[in-house]
Amino acid sequence: MPTWHMLSFQDSASPSMEQLTMLHDFVMAVLIMVTFLVFFNLIFISIYNLTDRFLMHNQKIEIIWTVAPVFALILIALPSLQALYLLDDPFTPNITIKAIAHQWYWSYEYSDFPELFFDSYMMPTTHLTAQTRLLETDNSLVLPVNSQIRLITTSADVIHAWAVPAFALKADAVPGRLNQLMFSIKRTGIFYGQCSEICGSNHSFMPIKIEAIPMKTFLNWVMSYY
Repeated sequence: MPTWHMLSFQDSASPSMEQLTMLHDFVMAVLIMVTFLVFFNLIFISIYNLTDRFLMHNQKIEIIWTVAPVFALILIALPSLQALYLLDDPFTPNITIKAIAHQWYWSYEYSDFPELFFDSYMMPTTHLTAQTRLLETDNSLVLPVNSQIRLITTSADVIHAWAVPAFALKADAVPGRLNQLMFSIKRTGIFYGQCSEICGSNHSFMPIKIEAIPMKTFLNWVMSYY
């Protein structure tokens, strides 16, 4: 059942998503202030009929409505540049994952563990019990929390897109090319994403499921494959 809190973003699970959420809230506050200022000015002008005497022939007012938008744009530009820098900030990864897109499923390879790779298909509706429809997969991408993660994505056929909203991640998977994502997960849990590129008739049936677990649990999970 939809609720009011679903109108906003998903709960952030990475520093990048936290920065983008803060930037969104700040920009929305600026837009609301500008909207109300213009609205009340229009009401004030229409009531007192000050268009010719006060606004059209007043040098101070002309300076204000020229300089004020400049300051507003600077206020928006500074945090947006900071968020953009943090999104593209490279670091030395602790683990590297390769996500290969197919029509219509994902394959994952753990580059640091040569024998660890698997395919991830969407679970059929008939096999679900209490899971989320169209988002549950038979094999989850298991990742450690509080670790620097590099994900390299590509495609085996057409253009797909690997996207997880809770991490503020989205990258096109292009045949013959490698795209890179750098991120860190701040809390444990299960997170979902989907292919965000119209890749064919079954575009909506190649979800992404990530299980974020502590590093010790992750290493035990890795050892179970050997």
